[in-house]
Amino acid sequence: MHVEQLTCSIGAEISGVDLGDAARDEGLFAEIRQLLLKHKVLFLRDQDITRAEHVAFARRFGELEDHPVAGSDPEHPGLVRIYKSPDQPNDRYENAWHTDATWREAPPMGCVLRCVECPPVGGDTMWTNMALAYEMLPADIKARIADLRARHSIEASFGAAMPIEKRLALKATYPDAEHPVVRTHPETGEKVLFVNAFTTHFTNYHTPANVRFGQDANPGASDLLRYLISQAYIPEFQVRWRWKKNSVAIWDNRSTQHYAVMDYPPCLRQMERAGIIGDKPF
Repeated sequence: MHVEQLTCSIGAEISGVDLGDAARDEGLFAEIRQLLLKHKVLFLRDQDITRAEHVAFARRFGELEDHPVAGSDPEHPGLVRIYKSPDQPNDRYENAWHTDATWREAPPMGCVLRCVECPPVGGDTMWTNMALAYEMLPADIKARIADLRARHSIEASFGAAMPIEKRLALKATYPDAEHPVVRTHPETGEKVLFVNAFTTHFTNYHTPANVRFGQDANPGASDLLRYLISQAYIPEFQVRWRWKKNSVAIWDNRSTQHYAVMDYPPCLRQMERAGIIGDKPF
């Protein structure tokens, strides 16, 4: 196995490994897991594996989850199909920095994404290191956000463009979740800035230390939240991956955000993703 670090901040490409073998080899899988904790996102080329092998490898990390909006492969529950074609409208939520499914009480711990088909140019995906984003914050900002909590919503994101009945039904099934603004990575102990495109507002900002009178809550909290969310946009924290058929990305959803670049219409792009059930952030 050969490992090539891709940036100073995040990402490494692995070669000489077949993920079908890693699904069956406990020692090989353990090596990959340690590399994931170190680099936060791993990339592999030429992974001509079956859907069953894809699912088996991802299940090494834990049980898989379905997505309430994106459909799964009927023969492989948990393998979400992200298929784009000229016949379908552009996904208006694709090109936004986000951490997957933080609207869940227990967001995914990670994902394994394989490219089935992609355009010759375009359709890259970027990832950003949110542990480094937290580390680089000014000391006074770290002090201000140390105990803050925030609301995350599927209704305000995936549900926003739905008819009202469907949107309210989605919210009833998946109520808004509340998470710490700074979470602790359960395996590495790193502090991670944990707000993204699914975050709507702080839930405990309105204290005498932050708010002199009622109207302070709105600009003060929203300006701070926008500032924190914008940390994902800093190029020095990022890596960008150009897809080819049978390329795979494995990422730690607890310490990263990602952005699927929507610059390829009207070309075809088909991806299959296995999301691994995670723990409640703390």
